[in-house]
Amino acid sequence: CPSNLGTGMRASVHVAVPNLTKDGTDAKAKAAAKPLGLSVRGMGGEHTPIGKDGTIDLSPSSRLFITEAEIVTKLYNGIKLLLEKEAEAMPQGEPAPEASAAAANAGTSSKIEELTAQAKVAAEANPDNLCAKTLLEAEVQTWMATLPAAKLDELALCAKSGLDNHDSGLGCYAVDPTNYDDLAPFFDRVCEGYHHGGGKVHTTNWSLDGVEGLPEDGQLDLQKLGLGKELSMRVRVGRNLTAFPLPGLMTKADRVNFEKTMLKAFDVLKANPDYGGNVFSMTPNDVWSEVTGEAENPNLISADKYKELVAAHVMFKDMAADPYLASAGIASDWPCGRGCYQSADGGFIIWFGEEDQLRIMCMAKGFVLNAVFDRLHTALQAVEAIDGIAFATSSKYGYVTSCPSNLGTGMRASVHVAVPNLTSDGTDAKAKAAAKPLGLSVRGMGGEHTPIGKDGTIDLSPSSRLFITEAEIVTKLYNGIKLLLEKEAEAMPQGEPAPEASAAAANAGTSSKIEELTAQAKVAAEANPDNL
Repeated sequence: CPSNLGTGMRASVHVAVPNLTKDGTDAKAKAAAKPLGLSVRGMGGEHTPIGKDGTIDLSPSSRLFITEAEIVTKLYNGIKLLLEKEAEAMPQGEPAPEASAAAANAGTSSKIEELTAQAKVAAEANPDNLCAKTLLEAEVQTWMATLPAAKLDELALCAKSGLDNHDSGLGCYAVDPTNYDDLAPFFDRVCEGYHHGGGKVHTTNWSLDGVEGLPEDGQLDLQKLGLGKELSMRVRVGRNLTAFPLPGLMTKADRVNFEKTMLKAFDVLKANPDYGGNVFSMTPNDVWSEVTGEAENPNLISADKYKELVAAHVMFKDMAADPYLASAGIASDWPCGRGCYQSADGGFIIWFGEEDQLRIMCMAKGFVLNAVFDRLHTALQAVEAIDGIAFATSSKYGYVTSCPSNLGTGMRASVHVAVPNLTSDGTDAKAKAAAKPLGLSVRGMGGEHTPIGKDGTIDLSPSSRLFITEAEIVTKLYNGIKLLLEKEAEAMPQGEPAPEASAAAANAGTSSKIEELTAQAKVAAEANPDNL
């Protein structure tokens, strides 16, 4: 079996953890052991019961890309860390059992050891996990030893998503607006590894004056690029308020109080003819009443209305289904403090209670990118002018966001554009290859990990958020569309008209075999998402 390749070794011990197994199952023991790279079984092996005294069979999970010496050492250190978890699970006021005597050594050192053990497991599973790699750097290890317990716990929360989900690329989320400063030795390295800033400081500038590549008249008019059909244009930013923790650390009360704070901003927008609209809230009445003291939530919508808004791409989906956001604490307390504001014309939306406290966006069908860009800027100025609402910023990184990937502008400017020649094989692979050197990202029409349109329509946006101004982003999008359309023309078959949406289906042979394999894999994956 490929699972046993490498050492072919399984090293195990039987150890009693009565506190972690007091419910009669090994569920808590497994939850504590998994981040340490350990597997828990019953005393007779897999699918057998644990001992009556809480004894479990404990062993390192890895066999491959690990030496025999590392396996037995991992088991020793894993037992130590698991016994600390066992001690933490002890009912208060009871004496420590003999088996957990090692747990007496508490404090930050044990927390650092735990974080380090988890980071090693994550980095072994995925060497590109930036959070795990950073935690293992010698300078970061030295710095962690200087942190007070409360700050170390906060760092652990920031890192939890990447340590729980080994396939993470970036793997960490700030949980407080101050984290990029007070946990700088960690976040500075993460940001450098992701953004490659080389010591730059972010600047904010919405003015198009003097931006390189801007047309002479200042109008980013897509008709000038030869496009005759209106495009779907969208610009959004992430924002967080200084008065609250970031979503990963917010309590249920924080989420509801944040929503109530935003009602003042929504009232201002309602009074403005350009932005007037409605608030749609998902916070249940009982929670609203418990937190605010008011009888009911004045903006509560029904489950059917929520489904309608999700289907129309006005509201976001249940985040609890996202393992990365769930581990980060961002999806907690769903659906409390979640909802959106939508203008009457449907072209301006504010999500509240998502990955960032606010996702503010403008969208329109048209040709002139300036229209959505300017409308968003005006709305942001109106919202931040309200007393008690201040957007969190960092002196180094601009606007603060939960995920370091969105720092700086927090902006994503995108269009839906059809490139049937570059997608004639039914995939966006060629479009991505053409777009990447231009600093552009390609997604499906519904966002990341969604399919392209049947006519070859893709979602196109500049990749950068940090160390670039807002004006530069929207200009880069305009010029990127121009250059991508040139690549699209080069990809047209010589002497043939532009292919229709389904031209890719003409390829027989290997493509039909791939379709057959793909269909079988989809059925298997639906039946069992863990089928690797």
